[in-house]
Amino acid sequence: MSETAAAAPPALLAPDLCVIGAGTAGLAVATAAAAFGVPVVLVERDRMGGETGSSAIAALASAGARAQAIREAGRFGLVVGEPEIRDPALHDHVQRVIAARRPNVSAERLTALGATVVSGEARFVSRSTVVVGEQTIKARRFVVATGARSALPDIPGLADLPHLTEESLASLTRRPESLIVLGGAPSAAALAQALARLGSRVALVEPAGLLPDEDPEAVAILRRTLLREGVSLHEKRTILRAETFKKGLRLVLTGEGEGSEAVVEADHILVAGRRVPDIAGLDLELAGVAASAEGIRVDAGLRCTNRRVYAIGDCAAGATGGAGGAEEQARLVLRNALFRQRGRFDPDAIPRVTLTQPVIGHVGLSEAEAQRRGEVRVLRWPYAESDAAQAGRQTEGFVKILTDTKGRLLGATIVGPQAGELIASWSVALAAGRSVQDMAALPVPQPSLAEVSKRAATSFLTPLATRPGLRRLIGWLRRLG
Repeated sequence: MSETAAAAPPALLAPDLCVIGAGTAGLAVATAAAAFGVPVVLVERDRMGGETGSSAIAALASAGARAQAIREAGRFGLVVGEPEIRDPALHDHVQRVIAARRPNVSAERLTALGATVVSGEARFVSRSTVVVGEQTIKARRFVVATGARSALPDIPGLADLPHLTEESLASLTRRPESLIVLGGAPSAAALAQALARLGSRVALVEPAGLLPDEDPEAVAILRRTLLREGVSLHEKRTILRAETFKKGLRLVLTGEGEGSEAVVEADHILVAGRRVPDIAGLDLELAGVAASAEGIRVDAGLRCTNRRVYAIGDCAAGATGGAGGAEEQARLVLRNALFRQRGRFDPDAIPRVTLTQPVIGHVGLSEAEAQRRGEVRVLRWPYAESDAAQAGRQTEGFVKILTDTKGRLLGATIVGPQAGELIASWSVALAAGRSVQDMAALPVPQPSLAEVSKRAATSFLTPLATRPGLRRLIGWLRRLG
C-alpha cells in the first residue's frame, strides 16, 4: 500500500493563474497576484530570480567607477596613487551584491505570500494545461515569462573556443589580464569599461557599432570616454573568424584596405549582449500559441494567440523594455487577468539607462523616430552650464528634449552624471501627458544637476521673447506703470 501511495502522481493543481518563469517579470506577476489573494502557481526550472549577470555587471561597474574616481582625484587637488585591485575582495563584492537580492526572490517568500512554487521544466499539453514532471497544472490563465538566454554570434570557430558570458562573470575569482568583449549592447559597453578601469586590457568588438539603439550624439560622448580610458574599439568591421594561437585567443576582422585583415588578441573572449527568447521545450504549439525566432507573438495587451495565455519580458516578441518594461508588462497583465481592465503596452514609455560612465538615459521616441512622425523641436542644454557639474568636474554631457511645435513631449535623452535619476522626471512627464512648458515651470533644487533639465525645458520659451507682438504687449504694460 505504501508503494502504491509513493507511486501516485501529485494531485492536480487548478489555480487561477500559472506563471512560468521566476525572473523579474514572472516574480512581479506572481507576487502581486498572491498579494491580492489569487490562487497562483509559479514554475521555475532553474534559479529563482533569474540570471545573475545583470547584478554582476552592476557590481563591477560600481567598483570600476570607484577605481576611476581615485585616478581622477588629482583634478581636485588630492594626491593619490594608482588604485590597487585585490581580486579576492572584488569577487566578494560581486557575490555580496548578488546575495543581497536572494531573500526577495526566494521560494520561501512566495510561499509565505500564498503562492505554490513548483520546480521543474514546464510544457504545455493542451490549451489549458501544463505539466512539470509528474505534476499537472490546469489554470484559468497562464503567463509565460521565461526570458531570454545568451546566444553565440554566428562567427566561424567561435563555438569551438572557450568563452565567458555575462552569467559566468559572477564566478570569476581573478580578473582577466586581457579581454575581448564581443558585442555593442549596453551590457557589453558597461563590462568593457568596468574591466578596463579595474586593470584589464580590453578590446570591444561589434560589427554593428557601439549602442546602435541610442542617440548618436550621446554615444559619441561615451565613445570618447572609452577610448580615453584605454578601451580599444573595433566597430563596423566584419568578424571573419575566431581562433586560438599559442598565447591565447583572437578574432580576425576585415582590415581597412580591400582584402586586408586585422587581428584582435586576448587571453579571454566575453560574449555579451546577444540574447534569444528562451521558449524551446514549452511545446507552445500544443497550446495554440504562435511563436517565431523573435519570441512569442503577442498583441498590444500582451495576449497570445491562445487568449488564456499571456507572454511578458524577453520571451515576448516586441515587448522590450528591460527590467522596468517587465514590471510594467506584469502590471498590465494583472489588470487584464484579474480586473478585466484592458490596456496597451508601449515600449517607448519605458525609460532605459546604461551602466556606463557617462550614463545614457532615454525615454520616449528617438530623434530619428520623432522626425519621421512630423515637425520636431530639439532642445539641448549642456552639463557644462551647471554649477553642480562644474564643481564635480563632470561637464561632458547634455540633456536633449524632443517636442512637437506646441510643446508636447515626444522623448528625452540625457548623457552625463546621474542621467539614470534625471531621466525619471521626464518619464513621469511623458506618462502624465505633461508639456515641456510644465517642466520649465517645475521648481528644482539649486545647485543640482536637475537644473540642466529645467534649462533645457525653458529653452523652448526663448523664441517667444523675440516675437514683435509679445514685445509690444510688454511695452504697453510698462507704460501703464
